[in-house]
Amino acid sequence: MSRRCEFCGKKSITGSSIARKGLAKKKGGVGKKTTGITKRKFLPNLQPKKAVIEGKIKKVLICAKCLKKGKLPAPSRKPAPLND
Repeated sequence: MSRRCEFCGKKSITGSSIARKGLAKKKGGVGKKTTGITKRKFLPNLQPKKAVIEGKIKKVLICAKCLKKGKLPAPSRKPAPLND
């Protein structure tokens, strides 16, 4: 499974992590200086859930935003038969 939401297609993106040193000007310093820039990944908040897809219960990865919106088709629970 890739790190991608099954419903909206949200995936991981790349960015930069910036390391700085010094004291900010508003705090009385001469300003922050950049000392290093490294690559990093921003990962989506994916949750493994069970959903009904094409009539079968299947495990899917869904992002928290889609989960809150209610895009997940919930599996139906059949009551257990009563044995009298």
